[in-house]
Amino acid sequence: MRGLLEKFKRLKLNLSIKLIIGCSLTLIIALGISFSVIAHRQEKLIMGQVENKARAIFKQIIITRKWIADHGGVFVEKLPWVKPTTYIPDSEITDVSGKRYIKETPAMVTKQLSLYAKDRESYWFHITSLKLTNPENAPDGFEKNALLQFEKNSMKELISVETIENSKYLRYISPLYVEEACLKCHAKQGYKVGDIRGAISVTIPMDITFAEISKNRKDLFIAAVIAVLSLMTAMLLMMKKIVLTPMKKLKSSIDDFSEGRYSQDKMIGTGDEFEDLCRAFSDMAGALTKYHDCLNDKIKEATAGLEETNRRLIESNRLLNEANIRKSDFIARSSHELRTPLTSIKGAMDYISAKLSSFLQHNPEKTSLDDLHIFFEVIKKNSDRLIRMVNDMLDIERIEMGTSELHFTNANLSYIIAEALAYFQIHADEKGIWLNAHIPDNLTVCVDEDRIKQVLINLMANALKFSPDGAEIMIFAYHEKKSVVVEVWDDGPGISLSEHEKVFEKFYKNSKREGTGLGLAISKSIIDAHHGIIGVNSDGSNGSCFYFKLPYTDCKTDTSCKEHIEQIAQQHKLLEITKKITSPC
Repeated sequence: MRGLLEKFKRLKLNLSIKLIIGCSLTLIIALGISFSVIAHRQEKLIMGQVENKARAIFKQIIITRKWIADHGGVFVEKLPWVKPTTYIPDSEITDVSGKRYIKETPAMVTKQLSLYAKDRESYWFHITSLKLTNPENAPDGFEKNALLQFEKNSMKELISVETIENSKYLRYISPLYVEEACLKCHAKQGYKVGDIRGAISVTIPMDITFAEISKNRKDLFIAAVIAVLSLMTAMLLMMKKIVLTPMKKLKSSIDDFSEGRYSQDKMIGTGDEFEDLCRAFSDMAGALTKYHDCLNDKIKEATAGLEETNRRLIESNRLLNEANIRKSDFIARSSHELRTPLTSIKGAMDYISAKLSSFLQHNPEKTSLDDLHIFFEVIKKNSDRLIRMVNDMLDIERIEMGTSELHFTNANLSYIIAEALAYFQIHADEKGIWLNAHIPDNLTVCVDEDRIKQVLINLMANALKFSPDGAEIMIFAYHEKKSVVVEVWDDGPGISLSEHEKVFEKFYKNSKREGTGLGLAISKSIIDAHHGIIGVNSDGSNGSCFYFKLPYTDCKTDTSCKEHIEQIAQQHKLLEITKKITSPC
């Protein structure tokens, strides 16, 4: 039932239609139940009247029979077609005028009266018994069943409606008890006073009665239809006047308000809840209008402030871009300017160092020049370090500016790792460090061979720098799903969890590490350009594992990652600009 109500609520119908349908259904159900009860009671009343009629006929017959029995029978004029009965002795007499009379018993009178009533199609009755004197009084099925029940159950009457030849009849039967007057004729049959002698059944046609019941039902149905239609019409008119018209006005006001044409002069003067609702809406509309105007003013003020802030931000961004370009240009020019004399100095130092070494070999007695050779070596190492730092700065600046290109080829990563190991073998032997590699024979991957070798050199240089003498550095390379993984393990002091991301930032250094702070930043930029991942695993107590993952792909043709590098460079620039903008003055 609840589901039907929910479906009815969701129907796309007008409120008036829904209300009329709901009320009509309720009225139909209520009237249906009421009229059914009324029809049933009317039918019961009519049937009761017919039953009472049958009882009255039965009592009238009993009174008539009793009067005849009390008078020992009656003599009536013998009609020509009436035959004398053989069941009563001396049943005929003749008066002085010669008229003949025949004696009639209660049973005979009952039978003749029944024939009279039947001829007039009003009703008929029948006297019967299980102990027959006259075979014509034999009981039918209904009467025989009733007589048996009267003898067994001491019933007073039995009523039934039967269909005889497509017509309905009410059958009423009640027992006849033996009285003192009855013994004159029936004592020889063994009856005593109070015994059931037989019964009288009354049969009343019911077609007219049922036709009347059917007519009453039709009248009730027509009355119900008229009542429902009248109520629906009245409700429709009332809904239109009381509900729909005010609702349309209220809807019109709401539409006008949504389109900005609302006027508070449009009020509904119904004096009921609709007027209260209209007043509440009018108050709400007024408050919303004031709030909207106030909000518009604030939005205009905020927009003006945002435009000014945006203008300043754009100007600051422009200035920062110009400053960043000038900075990058300055670094590039300075690096180039520094690299040229540094290269010359390095060449001169190499030449002088070689000459001193040759001179000391041929003139061992000139030991005073050993100190000079040592100082030249110090100058040479520092100039090499300065050149590396300048080259690193140029590399990372090119990557951030998007001017560095990567040339991808199918390279054997195992061979690149082997070259890096060979490059550091002498330095490892000087510190007694054992380089242990676990790499497959062939690990082909699409990379820029020189740049990946640069990453490996940076990671292994860090491992050698921070590993104690006699330690072990392990290099692993293997496949992992759709990637190639390279790991460099060392026995250094370790890196705390808070520094795992910072070590890949430019110029970042902690108290345990020395250097320019550019090697890992360059390595991260190179791996990012390869669409890979670089990271570090360390608990900060002992040893670290630097690793990088590269996509396991095959180079069908040489490609350039200049666009990707430019994208990374723009991200770096945006990050730097954002930091400068958001930093406190």
